[in-house]
Amino acid sequence: MNMSLVDIIYDLPANPKTICLRELFGNDRPIELEIGTGKGGFLLQQARAHEDRNYLGIEWANKYFKLAADRMARWGVGNVRMIRCDAKVFVQQYLPAASISALHVHHPDPWPKRRHHRRRLFDEAFVDAAAKALADGGVLDVQTDHAEYFEQIRSVLRAQPDLEETLFARQNQDECDDVIATNFQIKYQREGREIYRLTYRRRPR
Repeated sequence: MNMSLVDIIYDLPANPKTICLRELFGNDRPIELEIGTGKGGFLLQQARAHEDRNYLGIEWANKYFKLAADRMARWGVGNVRMIRCDAKVFVQQYLPAASISALHVHHPDPWPKRRHHRRRLFDEAFVDAAAKALADGGVLDVQTDHAEYFEQIRSVLRAQPDLEETLFARQNQDECDDVIATNFQIKYQREGREIYRLTYRRRPR
């Protein structure tokens, strides 16, 4: 399929409002969201492996956003759209309720200095908005190599009453398989770093 950057990239409206994700893809397939696509390896492989699903990627770093979007266009994946924005703002102000079947967050910036912790993605407001955006039975999976941030993420997820912990979505697959591995994951595993993972499922409304 021939795709251009115009097909791949979606520009958010200037004034925050919920957007119709179905209109981005022109069909009613389940939609999965990845926050922090980086170079787009995970997003591309998932989209090619699951053509019956739609994938939306968010990346703030302009260099990686352009690289990933160009990669999607060159591969001609028609089930991917990309947005350059602040992920917390998008989830809290633009994402409709019960609109996504999965939310993937891979190696979010840990902002390790205590004075910068307020910049972290995972806090009560973000998790509440993510739980609202997930369809019933939808999953939120997280992985990070930062032990302290992992404990904070787990604490805030456990406190969300609409979510319940379940098995990590891909724990039974080959973790070195390019279909499931992110660029960060491959790099960190080669360096021998431990990777921490969690999956939470949306309870029925």
